[in-house]
Amino acid sequence: MPCEECENGNVKWGQSGDCQYDSIAECEAANKDYYEKTTSIVELVIEDDNQELAIDAISLVASPAIEQDFVYFGKEKNNLTFAKVDEEKRMLVSPALIPNKQIFRYNPNTDSEYYVYFSPETVRKAAELYLKHNNHHKATYEHQDRVSGVLTVESWIKEGDMDKSKLYGYDLPNGTWFVKMKINNDELWNKIKGGELKGLSIEGYFTDKMEKMAEKAPTNEEILSALNEIIRENQTK
Repeated sequence: MPCEECENGNVKWGQSGDCQYDSIAECEAANKDYYEKTTSIVELVIEDDNQELAIDAISLVASPAIEQDFVYFGKEKNNLTFAKVDEEKRMLVSPALIPNKQIFRYNPNTDSEYYVYFSPETVRKAAELYLKHNNHHKATYEHQDRVSGVLTVESWIKEGDMDKSKLYGYDLPNGTWFVKMKINNDELWNKIKGGELKGLSIEGYFTDKMEKMAEKAPTNEEILSALNEIIRENQTK
């Protein structure tokens, strides 16, 4: 939850804070306890037993966790569409997951703050499972209500500098998962055009990689290797 600059030039603490500070330095000094405590960074992975739930839906939100807004297509943005100027395509393009992007999280049960991230391999796997299990028609509003009239019509992984995401103004790492969505829901489309909804956020089921590894029972080969290591250490003493 670092300090962020506001539109009026002042600085706020986190996305929901008040713009009460005159500078980043003043904001950081007022919240020095945050910087003095250890914050963990957790890699999230897809559980083999729950692959069909990896990405259950995509939500249209005001504050996307990956901190990237979408680009929408309409007659006001005719330089971004191949349609006629007087036709609205009602399309938006957005990154769904950015590999190795650290995303801030807060656990109210333990009063702990931490960051999570997804490896390029997990991002690709999530994108593939999203389509494999026909979740391209599932969408929600602010992670709450399921909404109709939203359909993912394109899904791709950026694989090089010539990726078409550059045409939409994005300069994100290779391995980023992009989607293009058709919005036939009038209420949502008006919120998008009005700037109320700014991006996408995934909904799914992932697990802490370290906790998952700790739960895994060692194989016979791993046990034998550990015993041999102990024997070698004793022989050198």
